[in-house]
Amino acid sequence: MTYRETLKHPIVARLSAIQLISYFGTWFSQVAIFSMLVFFDADEVTIALTAAMAMLPAVILAPIIGIIIDRIDFKKLMLVLLCTEIFATIGFIFIDSLAYVWVLMLLIFLRSAAASVLFSAEMALFPKLLKGKMLKNTNEIHSIIWSFTYAAGMAVGGIITYYIGFDAAFMMDALLYATALLLLLGLQVNLEQAIHVGSNWQMLKEGFFYLKSQRKLLHLIFFHAAIGLTSFDALITLLADFRYKELIAVPLAIGLMNATRALGLMIGPFFIGKVISRENLHWFFLLQGASIILWSQLEYSFYLALFSLFVTGFFITTLWSYTYLLIQEETEQKYMGRVISYNDMFFMLSNVTTALFIGYASKWNLSLESITAVLGTGFIFFTLYYVWFKKRYL
Repeated sequence: MTYRETLKHPIVARLSAIQLISYFGTWFSQVAIFSMLVFFDADEVTIALTAAMAMLPAVILAPIIGIIIDRIDFKKLMLVLLCTEIFATIGFIFIDSLAYVWVLMLLIFLRSAAASVLFSAEMALFPKLLKGKMLKNTNEIHSIIWSFTYAAGMAVGGIITYYIGFDAAFMMDALLYATALLLLLGLQVNLEQAIHVGSNWQMLKEGFFYLKSQRKLLHLIFFHAAIGLTSFDALITLLADFRYKELIAVPLAIGLMNATRALGLMIGPFFIGKVISRENLHWFFLLQGASIILWSQLEYSFYLALFSLFVTGFFITTLWSYTYLLIQEETEQKYMGRVISYNDMFFMLSNVTTALFIGYASKWNLSLESITAVLGTGFIFFTLYYVWFKKRYL
């Protein structure tokens, strides 16, 4: 079954269109946010905390997100979440100095909380509608859309921010979310909502004890969390500010670096998706680690760094989508929303830890090249971990 055949499914097609527009907007304004922080002369820790704030909601709210997904109708939930993203994005316009950085972080937290629930709701919905190759393709399409919008959004966002300014980028972002909202109105999901008679507290306990009892599932969640080591937003911003700003404007450097990496993210699945399996997954963890270490050795040159960023991105999308598929296939349907939200919690906790490590390690005078190499070494550990897991559980 091809991606084109998968996209003939009406729900997959419409949700993919919504993802395309809303994700493009998110990455479009991401460049504006970090460029604005550099313009305000924010330090390394502020940049790292801002990057972490976008990931924190999935960590803090995971148990609640799972219950919301399992209880509330999908379309109604999506409508509320997209409206929240619109209003939070408009709020960015009123930030005009570092004195209001706490407001910026609060708005980022709010927008990211809505995005986290929306994402988890989609990933919990797909296994209820699709199976086998269809589900695998849908996960990969989702990843390719994310990668494409990351590339296009960062590139276009960098150009718009440089030539027009932060506020224009934020307004355009809000309009993109509004377009996604209009598309959502035509979505038809004919799926019977599961009835949960227990209290929220009972559902919370049931989900926790179910996950605790599934050792294999827990290991799979940890493997998916490994992809959080590729959370490079703070690192790329610091490289643009400390290494490359004499060569190229910071917004353009951030946009080009992220866009180049995202091209690898987008292209990789067309090659790797055909060959990756439970039996050879550890080799792709190893290749991911090696590509990050290669990047660390080439960061001294902006153009060599662009090449190595492309290689770094080549493996990420498939690793993300395939480990997600393994989790979906291992989870019972009635616990899907709660397990998906817990999985996203661990994944985002990995992202937050990575962002904070980058910020504080840089503040403590560890070179950016060394920081990058440490992240690559993390994937070597997960390579060995998966070899052990395969012998024990497969």
